[in-house]
Amino acid sequence: MRRRTVLLASAAAMAVGLSGCGSDSLEATGDLDEDKLTIYSAQHENLTEAWGKAFQEETGIEVQVRYGNDSSMGAQIVEEGESSPADVFLTENSPAMTTVQNAGLLAEVDGATIDQVEDRFVPSSNEWVGIAARSTVLVYNPSMISEDELPASIMDLADEEYAGQWSAAAGGADFQAIVSAILQEEGEEATAEWLAALKSDAKVYQNNIATMKAVNEGQSAMGIIYHYYWYRDQALEKVSSGNTALHYFRGQDPGAFVSVSGGGVVASSDRQEDAQAFLAYVTSPAGQEVLMTEDVKEYAVGKGDESDPALPTVESLEPPDIDPFTLDQQKVLDLMTEAGLL
Repeated sequence: MRRRTVLLASAAAMAVGLSGCGSDSLEATGDLDEDKLTIYSAQHENLTEAWGKAFQEETGIEVQVRYGNDSSMGAQIVEEGESSPADVFLTENSPAMTTVQNAGLLAEVDGATIDQVEDRFVPSSNEWVGIAARSTVLVYNPSMISEDELPASIMDLADEEYAGQWSAAAGGADFQAIVSAILQEEGEEATAEWLAALKSDAKVYQNNIATMKAVNEGQSAMGIIYHYYWYRDQALEKVSSGNTALHYFRGQDPGAFVSVSGGGVVASSDRQEDAQAFLAYVTSPAGQEVLMTEDVKEYAVGKGDESDPALPTVESLEPPDIDPFTLDQQKVLDLMTEAGLL
C-alpha cells in the first residue's frame, strides 16, 4: 500500500477555496482517506463536485478532491512521483497534463474511454483524454471600439494602433495555454514579440473575470478570455458582461485556439480500476451533460454529445489544428518570464 499522505503541508498550501464549499463538499482539507478515490483537480470546483457526486451516486465509490491550479498541481504530482496519493488528475488546460505525462507518471487510458471522445480532443499519446473544452475569444466594449475596428488576428493586438486598448490575465494558466498555441503556430520569435507588446501596451488583470469586468466598465476596450465566462454571466444577470460583445478570430488563427481540459489516471495509483471508471463516467453522455448547466457552459467533447445551444459550434470556430500533446508549457513560462510577465 503506497503512502497516502504525502507532502500534506505543500498540498494544503496549493488547495484553493472556490465558491460552493459546504459541509457536503468533496474537498479534502486534512489527511486523505485511503478508502476513497483521490482526485487532484485544477478544474473549477463546481464542475469537479458535480462529476464527483454523480459518480459516487452511480457507482458507490467514494471520492475526495484536492484542488489547485494547473501548473502547481502538475508540478506537485511530478514532485511526489510514485508516492503521489493522487489516483486521477484533472486539468483546466492541457499543458499541465503533458508535464505529468512527460515525467512518465500517467497510465494509458482505457480504449473504451478514448473511443467516447471526439478525435480532436484526444492527444496522440492516448495517456490522457479530453474531458471538456473552451474557446479563446476577444471580449470587447462596443462603446469603445467598433466591430469593424477589431483586429483580424490575435497577433494584430501587438500592432501600435491597439496600444493601450487591450488586456489579459497574463498570470493565469488559461492565458498561458493560449500563449502555447501562439508559440505552436507562430514560433518563438513572433511569440516573444507579441508578449513584449502585451507587457508594454496592454493592461494585465488577475483573472478572466476581472478582465471581462474591466472591459464591461470601460477600463479596457478589449480583453482576451475564454468563452464560458461571458456565456455564464449572460445566462444570469449580465452584471459583468452587459456592456460587452464577443469577437471570434476564426480562420485557424492562434486566437481561435480551443483549449482541452484533460483527465488522466496516475500510474502509481493502487485504485486503477476505480480511476479508469471515473474517467469513463466523465466522458460519458451523463458526465458531458453537466457541461451544459448555466454555471459551467464549457464545450462537450464526447462523440455525439451536445454543448449548450447558446454556444457556437466548435466547427464554426475554425480553430487551428493543434495536438494538445505538443504544447510546450515550459517554453511558454520561460518566454513569459523573460518578458517580465511572470
